[in-house]
Amino acid sequence: MAISSEQTAVGFIGTGVMGKSMAGHIQKAGYKLHVYTRTAEKAAELVEQGAVWHETPARLAEACQVIITMVGYPKDVEEIYLGEDGLIANSAQGTYLIDMTTSSPQLAERIYQEAAAKGLHALDAPVSGGDIGARDAKLSIMIGGDAADVEEVTPLFELMGTNIVHQGAAGAGQHTKMCNQIAIASNMIGVAEALAYAKTSGLDPETVLKSIATGAAGSWSLSNLGPRMIGGNYEPGFYVKHFIKDMRIALESAKEIGLDTPGLALSESIYEQLSKLGYDDKGTQVIYKHFIEE
Repeated sequence: MAISSEQTAVGFIGTGVMGKSMAGHIQKAGYKLHVYTRTAEKAAELVEQGAVWHETPARLAEACQVIITMVGYPKDVEEIYLGEDGLIANSAQGTYLIDMTTSSPQLAERIYQEAAAKGLHALDAPVSGGDIGARDAKLSIMIGGDAADVEEVTPLFELMGTNIVHQGAAGAGQHTKMCNQIAIASNMIGVAEALAYAKTSGLDPETVLKSIATGAAGSWSLSNLGPRMIGGNYEPGFYVKHFIKDMRIALESAKEIGLDTPGLALSESIYEQLSKLGYDDKGTQVIYKHFIEE
């Protein structure tokens, strides 16, 4: 099947902070967009622009040749793909199923196997870049699955991201995302500690940021989330509750392969404390509050 805006109907499940922008890029490229989300209001803007909203994943599956999912938790992924009213049970043979949720590598492998048995093409393709990357179509997309399938749907990936890498067989995309989250976990501690030190020592954190953001200490988190920390802006580009979910998956996966990850464990414990303080729906930059009172 050749992917093109003229003949391919694309389904998108999950139109949250990132999914809404990602689906919007596909719609703006001329594809007929079909959407499903548990809260219909979250898809209202896309529907106003011409997307078709469906009441269940099964109904959406019947109308689409490619379906992309961007939901919250592995349990959501499992239900949407493997449930009785799910995608694998209700998609036509030859349909491409692309899960861009950060989820379990083992679940990705299971979905691939069950999809293949039904003549479906499954890819795990989690992303990095947050709300800004989604908005600007500059996401990093990490893909697991068959090379031929990746090549077939790359025109859609190119509408959402700029760094598109096929990492290997089913599950490889999710394993790569775990690498990404492990690196971010410790980095977020460093960013928050550095800016807290700057403020506590009497420096102007914004001026400090000008010096350190472009040097050896530079990182995406420092450049993009550092200013939000300094400004007291904790609105979500990526929710604390979802980062905790990712870190738990990474900790479980690391344990399975026999790897000790103390930095990841420390970060997860700090975010658990923030969760107990009621910050689940804030952005990950709220970790700054752990180190300094404002």
